Amino acid sequence: MSNQKWFITGASGGLGLALTEKVLAQGHPVVAAVRRVEAMQALKQAYPDLLQVESVDLADHEQVRAAAARHPDVDVVVNNAGGAVIGAMEEMSDADIEQQIALNLLAPIHVTRAFLGALRAKKRGTFIHVTSVGGRAAFPGGALYHAAKFGLEGFAEAVSQEIAEFGIKTIIIEPGSMKTDFVANIRWTTELDEYKDSAVGKLRRWIAENGDAYASGDPVKMADAIYAVSQMSEPPLRTVLGGDAYSVLETGYTGSLAALQAQKNIAESVMFEGKTGFVPE
Repeated sequence: MSNQKWFITGASGGLGLALTEKVLAQGHPVVAAVRRVEAMQALKQAYPDLLQVESVDLADHEQVRAAAARHPDVDVVVNNAGGAVIGAMEEMSDADIEQQIALNLLAPIHVTRAFLGALRAKKRGTFIHVTSVGGRAAFPGGALYHAAKFGLEGFAEAVSQEIAEFGIKTIIIEPGSMKTDFVANIRWTTELDEYKDSAVGKLRRWIAENGDAYASGDPVKMADAIYAVSQMSEPPLRTVLGGDAYSVLETGYTGSLAALQAQKNIAESVMFEGKTGFVPE
Protein backbone atom coordinates (compact mmCIF):
# COMPACT_ATOMS: atom_id res chain seq x y z
CA MET A 1 0.00 0.00 0.00
CA SER A 2 1.43 3.39 -0.99
CA ASN A 3 1.68 6.22 1.47
CA GLN A 4 -1.63 7.52 2.77
CA LYS A 5 -1.96 10.85 4.51
CA TRP A 6 -4.16 10.60 7.61
CA PHE A 7 -6.06 13.34 9.47
CA ILE A 8 -6.93 12.24 13.03
CA THR A 9 -9.00 14.25 15.53
CA GLY A 10 -8.50 13.76 19.27
CA ALA A 11 -5.00 12.45 18.53
CA SER A 12 -3.38 13.43 21.84
CA GLY A 13 -4.74 10.68 24.08
CA GLY A 14 -6.39 7.28 24.38
CA LEU A 15 -7.42 5.55 21.18
CA GLY A 16 -6.55 8.58 19.04
CA LEU A 17 -2.96 8.57 20.25
CA ALA A 18 -2.63 4.79 19.83
CA LEU A 19 -3.96 5.04 16.28
CA THR A 20 -1.66 7.98 15.48
CA GLU A 21 1.35 5.97 16.70
CA LYS A 22 0.25 2.92 14.67
CA VAL A 23 -0.17 4.89 11.44
CA LEU A 24 3.18 6.68 11.90
CA ALA A 25 4.91 3.36 12.59
CA GLN A 26 3.51 2.10 9.27
CA GLY A 27 5.27 4.99 7.56
CA HIS A 28 2.25 7.13 6.72
CA PRO A 29 2.17 10.91 7.29
CA VAL A 30 -0.34 12.08 9.91
CA VAL A 31 -1.98 15.41 10.61
CA ALA A 32 -2.94 15.34 14.30
CA ALA A 33 -5.79 17.71 15.09
CA VAL A 34 -5.64 18.49 18.80
CA ARG A 35 -6.57 21.21 21.24
CA ARG A 36 -3.17 21.27 22.93
CA VAL A 37 -0.22 21.13 20.53
CA GLU A 38 2.27 20.57 23.37
CA ALA A 39 0.64 17.22 24.15
CA MET A 40 2.13 15.88 20.90
CA GLN A 41 5.68 17.08 21.53
CA ALA A 42 7.28 13.68 22.23
CA LEU A 43 5.68 12.06 19.19
CA LYS A 44 6.67 15.02 17.01
CA GLN A 45 10.30 14.50 18.06
CA ALA A 46 10.07 10.78 17.24
CA TYR A 47 8.52 11.41 13.79
CA PRO A 48 9.61 14.95 12.79
CA ASP A 49 9.07 14.36 9.07
CA LEU A 50 5.83 12.38 9.21
CA LEU A 51 3.82 14.12 11.94
CA GLN A 52 2.18 17.52 11.56
CA VAL A 53 0.31 18.88 14.56
CA GLU A 54 -2.62 21.25 14.03
CA SER A 55 -4.30 23.20 16.81
CA VAL A 56 -7.99 22.85 15.95
CA ASP A 57 -11.02 23.67 18.08
CA LEU A 58 -13.51 21.24 16.56
CA ALA A 59 -16.41 23.38 17.76
CA ASP A 60 -15.14 26.19 15.51
CA HIS A 61 -16.25 25.21 12.02
CA GLU A 62 -14.07 27.90 10.42
CA GLN A 63 -10.98 26.34 12.03
CA VAL A 64 -12.04 22.91 10.75
CA ARG A 65 -12.48 24.21 7.19
CA ALA A 66 -9.15 26.03 7.34
CA ALA A 67 -7.32 22.88 8.50
CA ALA A 68 -8.90 20.86 5.67
CA ALA A 69 -7.91 23.56 3.16
CA ARG A 70 -4.28 23.33 4.33
CA HIS A 71 -4.31 19.56 3.72
CA PRO A 72 -6.18 18.90 0.46
CA ASP A 73 -4.07 15.76 -0.08
CA VAL A 74 -5.47 13.83 2.93
CA ASP A 75 -6.53 10.24 2.12
CA VAL A 76 -7.96 8.99 5.43
CA VAL A 77 -10.07 11.14 7.78
CA VAL A 78 -10.61 9.83 11.32
CA ASN A 79 -13.39 11.35 13.42
CA ASN A 80 -12.15 10.12 16.78
CA ALA A 81 -12.50 13.05 19.21
CA GLY A 82 -15.31 12.61 21.73
CA GLY A 83 -16.20 12.53 25.39
CA ALA A 84 -19.09 12.00 27.75
CA VAL A 85 -21.12 14.01 30.20
CA ILE A 86 -22.81 11.44 32.45
CA GLY A 87 -25.81 11.96 34.69
CA ALA A 88 -29.59 12.01 34.57
CA MET A 89 -31.06 13.96 31.67
CA GLU A 90 -32.78 16.22 34.22
CA GLU A 91 -29.42 17.03 35.81
CA MET A 92 -27.88 18.31 32.57
CA SER A 93 -27.48 22.02 31.95
CA ASP A 94 -28.17 23.72 28.63
CA ALA A 95 -24.38 23.97 28.25
CA ASP A 96 -23.96 20.20 28.81
CA ILE A 97 -26.54 19.45 26.13
CA GLU A 98 -24.99 21.84 23.61
CA GLN A 99 -21.45 20.59 24.32
CA GLN A 100 -22.31 16.90 23.89
CA ILE A 101 -24.02 17.44 20.53
CA ALA A 102 -21.29 19.87 19.38
CA LEU A 103 -18.37 17.56 20.21
CA ASN A 104 -19.79 14.13 19.44
CA LEU A 105 -22.05 14.89 16.46
CA LEU A 106 -21.64 18.33 14.89
CA ALA A 107 -17.83 18.26 14.90
CA PRO A 108 -17.56 14.99 12.91
CA ILE A 109 -20.25 16.21 10.51
CA HIS A 110 -18.29 19.39 9.80
CA VAL A 111 -14.96 17.54 9.54
CA THR A 112 -16.53 15.16 7.02
CA ARG A 113 -17.97 18.04 4.99
CA ALA A 114 -14.65 19.86 5.01
CA PHE A 115 -12.70 16.94 3.47
CA LEU A 116 -15.35 15.34 1.27
CA GLY A 117 -14.93 17.52 -1.83
CA ALA A 118 -11.22 16.78 -2.20
CA LEU A 119 -11.72 13.02 -1.72
CA ARG A 120 -14.59 12.98 -4.21
CA ALA A 121 -12.46 14.83 -6.78
CA LYS A 122 -9.72 12.22 -6.63
CA LYS A 123 -12.22 9.32 -6.49
CA ARG A 124 -10.70 7.63 -3.46
CA GLY A 125 -10.29 7.94 0.29
CA THR A 126 -11.67 6.70 3.58
CA PHE A 127 -13.73 8.15 6.42
CA ILE A 128 -13.38 6.41 9.78
CA HIS A 129 -15.99 7.39 12.37
CA VAL A 130 -15.27 6.23 15.92
CA THR A 131 -18.69 6.01 17.53
CA SER A 132 -19.15 3.59 20.43
CA VAL A 133 -21.17 0.60 21.52
CA GLY A 134 -23.18 3.61 22.80
CA GLY A 135 -24.00 4.45 19.19
CA ARG A 136 -26.23 1.36 18.98
CA ALA A 137 -27.19 0.66 22.62
CA ALA A 138 -28.22 3.08 25.37
CA PHE A 139 -27.62 3.14 29.12
CA PRO A 140 -29.09 5.38 31.83
CA GLY A 141 -27.00 8.50 32.43
CA GLY A 142 -25.75 8.91 28.88
CA ALA A 143 -28.79 10.44 27.17
CA LEU A 144 -26.93 13.21 25.33
CA TYR A 145 -23.86 11.10 24.58
CA HIS A 146 -26.15 8.47 23.06
CA ALA A 147 -28.19 11.09 21.19
CA ALA A 148 -24.99 12.29 19.54
CA LYS A 149 -23.45 8.85 18.89
CA PHE A 150 -26.71 7.37 17.54
CA GLY A 151 -26.89 10.47 15.34
CA LEU A 152 -23.33 10.00 14.09
CA GLU A 153 -24.12 6.38 13.19
CA GLY A 154 -27.12 7.48 11.11
CA PHE A 155 -25.14 10.28 9.47
CA ALA A 156 -22.25 7.97 8.59
CA GLU A 157 -24.52 5.22 7.25
CA ALA A 158 -26.44 7.63 5.00
CA VAL A 159 -23.36 9.44 3.72
CA SER A 160 -21.61 6.11 3.03
CA GLN A 161 -24.34 5.40 0.46
CA GLU A 162 -23.90 8.84 -1.12
CA ILE A 163 -20.13 8.62 -1.56
CA ALA A 164 -19.43 4.94 -2.26
CA GLU A 165 -19.82 5.51 -6.02
CA PHE A 166 -16.98 8.05 -5.82
CA GLY A 167 -14.63 5.37 -4.50
CA ILE A 168 -14.78 6.65 -0.90
CA LYS A 169 -14.98 4.05 1.89
CA THR A 170 -16.84 4.56 5.17
CA ILE A 171 -15.84 2.68 8.33
CA ILE A 172 -17.77 2.93 11.60
CA ILE A 173 -15.82 1.70 14.64
CA GLU A 174 -17.82 0.77 17.76
CA PRO A 175 -15.48 0.27 20.74
CA GLY A 176 -16.59 -0.98 24.12
CA SER A 177 -14.68 -0.13 27.30
CA MET A 178 -10.97 0.51 26.98
CA LYS A 179 -8.01 1.27 29.20
CA THR A 180 -7.74 4.99 28.42
CA ASP A 181 -8.52 8.21 30.25
CA PHE A 182 -12.14 8.04 29.04
CA VAL A 183 -13.48 7.40 32.55
CA ALA A 184 -11.15 9.97 34.10
CA ASN A 185 -12.31 12.50 31.50
CA ILE A 186 -16.02 11.91 32.09
CA ARG A 187 -17.75 15.07 33.25
CA TRP A 188 -20.40 14.30 35.83
CA THR A 189 -23.58 16.29 36.32
CA THR A 190 -24.40 17.64 39.77
CA GLU A 191 -26.57 14.92 41.28
CA LEU A 192 -30.17 15.65 42.23
CA ASP A 193 -31.41 13.93 45.41
CA GLU A 194 -34.28 12.32 43.49
CA TYR A 195 -31.81 10.38 41.34
CA LYS A 196 -29.38 9.26 44.09
CA ASP A 197 -30.92 5.77 44.43
CA SER A 198 -32.18 5.54 40.85
CA ALA A 199 -30.78 3.57 37.91
CA VAL A 200 -28.63 6.60 37.07
CA GLY A 201 -27.31 6.96 40.62
CA LYS A 202 -26.37 3.28 40.80
CA LEU A 203 -24.60 3.39 37.43
CA ARG A 204 -22.80 6.60 38.41
CA ARG A 205 -21.39 4.96 41.54
CA TRP A 206 -20.51 1.74 39.75
CA ILE A 207 -18.53 3.61 37.07
CA ALA A 208 -16.79 5.80 39.64
CA GLU A 209 -15.72 2.76 41.71
CA ASN A 210 -15.11 0.13 39.01
CA GLY A 211 -14.95 1.83 35.63
CA ASP A 212 -11.21 1.68 35.08
CA ALA A 213 -10.74 -1.69 36.81
CA TYR A 214 -13.23 -3.40 34.51
CA ALA A 215 -12.15 -1.68 31.29
CA SER A 216 -11.10 -4.49 28.98
CA GLY A 217 -10.19 -2.96 25.64
CA ASP A 218 -6.49 -2.50 24.84
CA PRO A 219 -6.20 0.77 22.84
CA VAL A 220 -3.03 -0.47 21.10
CA LYS A 221 -4.78 -3.64 19.90
CA MET A 222 -7.82 -1.58 18.93
CA ALA A 223 -5.59 0.75 16.89
CA ASP A 224 -4.07 -2.30 15.16
CA ALA A 225 -7.57 -3.57 14.34
CA ILE A 226 -8.73 -0.19 13.01
CA TYR A 227 -5.65 0.07 10.81
CA ALA A 228 -6.17 -3.47 9.48
CA VAL A 229 -9.82 -2.71 8.62
CA SER A 230 -8.79 0.55 6.94
CA GLN A 231 -6.53 -1.34 4.55
CA MET A 232 -9.28 -3.73 3.36
CA SER A 233 -10.46 -3.17 -0.21
CA GLU A 234 -14.07 -3.63 0.96
CA PRO A 235 -14.29 -3.09 4.72
CA PRO A 236 -17.56 -3.76 6.57
CA LEU A 237 -19.59 -0.63 7.37
CA ARG A 238 -19.45 -1.42 11.10
CA THR A 239 -16.72 -3.04 13.18
CA VAL A 240 -17.35 -3.81 16.87
CA LEU A 241 -14.26 -3.80 19.11
CA GLY A 242 -14.35 -5.45 22.53
CA GLY A 243 -16.02 -8.53 23.96
CA ASP A 244 -18.24 -6.34 26.14
CA ALA A 245 -19.44 -4.34 23.13
CA TYR A 246 -20.08 -7.53 21.15
CA SER A 247 -22.09 -9.04 24.00
CA VAL A 248 -24.22 -5.91 24.53
CA LEU A 249 -24.98 -5.58 20.82
CA GLU A 250 -25.70 -9.28 20.27
CA THR A 251 -28.20 -9.23 23.15
CA GLY A 252 -29.69 -5.96 21.92
CA TYR A 253 -30.02 -6.98 18.28
CA THR A 254 -31.51 -10.36 19.17
CA GLY A 255 -34.10 -8.72 21.44
CA SER A 256 -34.89 -6.02 18.87
CA LEU A 257 -35.45 -8.57 16.12
CA ALA A 258 -37.80 -10.63 18.32
CA ALA A 259 -39.75 -7.48 19.31
CA LEU A 260 -39.99 -6.40 15.66
CA GLN A 261 -41.21 -9.80 14.46
CA ALA A 262 -43.91 -9.79 17.15
CA GLN A 263 -45.29 -6.60 15.58
CA LYS A 264 -45.66 -7.88 12.00
CA ASN A 265 -49.46 -8.11 12.19
CA ILE A 266 -50.03 -4.66 13.68
CA ALA A 267 -47.52 -3.14 11.25
CA GLU A 268 -49.40 -4.54 8.25
CA SER A 269 -52.87 -3.85 9.71
CA VAL A 270 -52.66 -0.08 9.10
CA MET A 271 -51.99 -0.19 5.33
CA PHE A 272 -54.19 0.76 2.40
CA GLU A 273 -55.22 -2.28 0.36
CA GLY A 274 -52.91 -2.94 -2.57
CA LYS A 275 -50.24 -0.35 -1.61
CA THR A 276 -46.72 -1.56 -0.80
CA GLY A 277 -45.45 1.71 0.67
CA PHE A 278 -42.05 3.32 0.34
CA VAL A 279 -39.40 0.63 0.09
CA PRO A 280 -36.25 2.05 -1.55
CA GLU A 281 -34.12 -0.34 -3.59
